[in-house]
Amino acid sequence: MTRASRAAAALADVVAARCDELAAVSSMPDGIRRVYLSPEHARANVLAAGWMQQAGLRTWEDAAGNLHGRTAGDDDRPVLLIGSHLDTVVDAGRFDGIVGVLTGIAVVEALGAAAADLPVAIEVVAFSDEEGTRFGKALLGSSAVAGVWDDAWWDLVDEDGTTLRDAFTAHGLDPERVHEAAVDPARLVGYLEAHIEQGPYLERADQALGVVTSIASARRFVVDVVGEARHAGGTPYEMRHDALLGAAEAALAVERLCIAEQHVGTVGSMHVEPGAVNVVPGHARFSVDLRGEFDEGRDRVWDAIATAFDEIATRRGLRVSVDEVHRAPAVLCAPRLMDAVRAGIVATGQEQPLELFSRAGHDAMSLGLVTDVAMLFLRNPGGISHHPDESVATEDVALGIDAMTVAVRSLTGTAP
Repeated sequence: MTRASRAAAALADVVAARCDELAAVSSMPDGIRRVYLSPEHARANVLAAGWMQQAGLRTWEDAAGNLHGRTAGDDDRPVLLIGSHLDTVVDAGRFDGIVGVLTGIAVVEALGAAAADLPVAIEVVAFSDEEGTRFGKALLGSSAVAGVWDDAWWDLVDEDGTTLRDAFTAHGLDPERVHEAAVDPARLVGYLEAHIEQGPYLERADQALGVVTSIASARRFVVDVVGEARHAGGTPYEMRHDALLGAAEAALAVERLCIAEQHVGTVGSMHVEPGAVNVVPGHARFSVDLRGEFDEGRDRVWDAIATAFDEIATRRGLRVSVDEVHRAPAVLCAPRLMDAVRAGIVATGQEQPLELFSRAGHDAMSLGLVTDVAMLFLRNPGGISHHPDESVATEDVALGIDAMTVAVRSLTGTAP
């Protein structure tokens, strides 16, 4: 039987209240929207910094707008990072990313004065832009910390025409110093991240917590389908080159092939031109998000999808062009860190922790480029995420705090 400690239960209540407080920091009057380098980003960092300081952490905002808090003690110690993100999608839930940051703070609070005496410094990181909502490029914050910032990103533009460079300056950051956000990999012990599952598998297994084995290998594309816009009434079917119908058939092909190959493919947006009720669509543009457990399988499925697109285009007299806009390799969690997370879960009374492949992307993907990573998943009722109905039980958060605290103890070779 799983049971949280009294201390973790009390801290979980605090985490829940802080989630509610952060949910009010939004650019939407009736929902949650908190994007990179916005006034809401700044307000969220101020709130989280206050909570970090209450836990005894020394805080600072780095050159990319990420918030850090480090335990007191010898700054020459190796560093164990614990973190997640505070930014959101549009009309978001209140737990995605946020619970991970607040759990990191709660772990430091659970350790109390012992945190300063650990052989490693614990550094809690609140990443500033995991979702990519504003500029269309995910993992900007953690990419800077991992030292893989690409200067080509400066020309990214938001929906108002503001460049990433100008947004940096408006936020009080110096674009020329962004590379100072990078950590020294030689000093890192590893990176731990707690996150709601964003899927139904823990709930189906009736388990509160799970160990992540790897994080999705992903590719994203923008697909243009060009046909011929003609009068809807006057053009017989045999003369039509309907871009929307071709795109719709292509979207169904993504679903069909991904189901057959046990991958995850999503057409999340579609735009049609000219968009008139009495005109056969001459142009359709849609997105494809493709994810798999391993790079090889993902690429094989994409090749099958691309072949299907070509067949549809040929049959319907259309032209298809594809632009790849994102590619991320699969990230395998480190066995030694997984063992520590597993030990933490077992300590809560969950004897055989479920092992899960994360189909969603996380900041751990960036950190995995420079250090070992592991993740703890928390049960997510209904598997609903990126939606206002997203939830996690406070009791499960308490178990997660206990599990992460034990994981830290395990990694540092210290007993409570």
